[in-house]
Amino acid sequence: MASLIINFKKKIYVLQEYTFMLRELFLSIKHINKCKRDAINEMYLVGSQAFLLVLLGGAFMGIILALETGHQLDLFGAKNLVGRTVSLGMVRELGPTITGLLLAARTGAKNASEIGAMQISEQIDALRAFGTNPVLKLVMPRTIAAMVMFLPLTAIADISGILCGMVVTKLSLHVDTSFFWHSAVSALLMKDIFVGFAKPILFAFFIATISCFYGFQTRGGTSALGKNTINAVVVTSLIVLVLDLIFTKVVWELL
Repeated sequence: MASLIINFKKKIYVLQEYTFMLRELFLSIKHINKCKRDAINEMYLVGSQAFLLVLLGGAFMGIILALETGHQLDLFGAKNLVGRTVSLGMVRELGPTITGLLLAARTGAKNASEIGAMQISEQIDALRAFGTNPVLKLVMPRTIAAMVMFLPLTAIADISGILCGMVVTKLSLHVDTSFFWHSAVSALLMKDIFVGFAKPILFAFFIATISCFYGFQTRGGTSALGKNTINAVVVTSLIVLVLDLIFTKVVWELL
């Protein structure tokens, strides 16, 4: 019982430290111009270098979705509705979620390992000694880059998934391309697009800030760095799934 209480207190302490970091991040917004160059560099690392990963992830999701739903719909003579299923599935759920999970692994590990290595080598203490705010210098550019780049990356995953779903539907189910596109486009409503493109911004904020926080929490040596990098990936991946559930439920209740 005592160990459970101690572990609970540690979790509360970690949450408190994360809240303090977020507070400092929001207070640093007025100095955002100082990290413009770092943010642009992070956009390249977060966005451009993840292009192929997201493209392939979205493509495979679209193929799987088209195959699985297509054969089931074909049993009821409704295979012309595959386009509707693929477009709604990719734009509303699979596109944002698969992008969030892939980037939680890639970006989360990158942020946690980089900042953790700086923490171990006392570079962050050196920044403070020279009067530089580590949150503004390290967290702000990564958060901005993630929030800016996750949106187009999600669009790439959506488009690649729908296009690959169309090809598979044409080759496997022999559904005419015009039928597929008519079904896909007519099914999408404004709230579907809003949900699909609001999620990545929310995912990006928490992936960037949580992974950076785990980097700041690194103490000890390389073993601690590896442990915190793994924790950052695990926690951010779980956060993506939990936020996806909450956001979908809340938005659909409101809209």
